[in-house]
Amino acid sequence: MGEWWRTDKRDRIAICTFERPPRNFMSFAAMTELESVLGGLAEDDSVHVVVLTGGVEGYFIAHADLEDLTKLGRGEHIEGDPTSWFRCLELLEAIPQPTVAAINGQAHGGGCEISLACTLRLIAASGHMGQPEVLVGIIPGAGGTQRLPRLIGPGKAAELILSGRVVGADEAVSIGLANAVLPDEDFLDHVTEWLQPIARNTRSSLAAAKQALVEGMRSTFEEGLRLEGRLFVELQTGEEALDLQDATLESYAKGSDPI
Repeated sequence: MGEWWRTDKRDRIAICTFERPPRNFMSFAAMTELESVLGGLAEDDSVHVVVLTGGVEGYFIAHADLEDLTKLGRGEHIEGDPTSWFRCLELLEAIPQPTVAAINGQAHGGGCEISLACTLRLIAASGHMGQPEVLVGIIPGAGGTQRLPRLIGPGKAAELILSGRVVGADEAVSIGLANAVLPDEDFLDHVTEWLQPIARNTRSSLAAAKQALVEGMRSTFEEGLRLEGRLFVELQTGEEALDLQDATLESYAKGSDPI
């Protein structure tokens, strides 16, 4: 167990909980620790889905630690590696497992940017998200101006970034910023249940689908199709997929429809 991140496993789901009282600000040191956590999970074949959530009531990841940012701007010493922010967000997109932000409270600024790098976002009824950096004289600095428009469209992203306006759970889902609103009570139980249709699938198919989705969004349509085709062939010729397809054909022959 690290200083700020705790990892628990529920079946094929790894839940990484961030606890840095009193307000769950993300320091450079805590982000450096998360980089190590994600690197380890990437190599764990028993984990099919990785979830990030907050362990301080009312907070997912509040935002980047402003004290760290101020010291960085003044050229003063800080704990941790400032470049870990970029590597961590790249890891959230690059590790084989789909990554999920389970937003159980405030996710502003850097906290929102961490969620944007995840494959999916699930938000508690009391959760709220936003990029309020302009309110303190800066702009998003960890991908917010790039990932948010790709997720919710350039017009809506511009409105949120230029105004610094925060959105609640229902609006987050309505604009495509989050995938679903789940109850506050027993939130992680609801998250685990929601993720079961994903976690039960093979790790190889989840990894390939995630790669095609993430890299395809950064490529031309034709390049994306080529990547998809290559990954399809790699899976189709593998023993795991062939065994599953044989079982499916057998079920069809018996009159059932497993898919």
